Amino acid sequence: MIAKLLATLKKVWVVLRKPSVHYSLGFLTLGGFIAGVIFWGGFNTALSVSNTEAFCISCHEMENNVYQEMQSTIHFTNRSGVRATCPDCHVPHNWTDKIARKMQASKEVWGKVFGTINTPEKFEAKRRELAEHEWARLKANDSLECRNCHNFDYMDFTRQSPRAAAMHSTSLASGEKTCIDCHKGIAHHLPDMQGVEGW
Repeated sequence: MIAKLLATLKKVWVVLRKPSVHYSLGFLTLGGFIAGVIFWGGFNTALSVSNTEAFCISCHEMENNVYQEMQSTIHFTNRSGVRATCPDCHVPHNWTDKIARKMQASKEVWGKVFGTINTPEKFEAKRRELAEHEWARLKANDSLECRNCHNFDYMDFTRQSPRAAAMHSTSLASGEKTCIDCHKGIAHHLPDMQGVEGW
């Protein structure tokens, strides 16, 4: 039994040492593994860096517009000290959803490169369009990013205003609406809402 195992290992070792034109199969396998680890580590590091508030506001379009607005909201400063950052609301936490959102966000770099929103005036002119894209995204995923922090199952309706308790216990419970349907403008100024249903 041991002799058979040793013979098999010897055959494997001969194959791994056998050159494939210039390098052995073992060297290529080990090199491929190391390259894969380096690529994966670099990819995850880049993903982590691009998932920080510092990265988001590194371009003046975000820092001078939406980031300034957010500083006056409850998501930035509140009595409990819990603060939401850009990725908390704009990037899903699940890995596959996060990658899909990052691919989608790569189109948004276009605005930075070509200066379509590089001044407050240009940003205001596109605010409604940008907001509607984000609202549609949140509507489509049932306000997934909101629900990462605001779990419907743990809401205490007795501590909410009567109007909020009535809305949360009916609309959300029935699945008719999602967070973004009622909470547009919760962290950023609303665009001109003329013509939007319910406003």
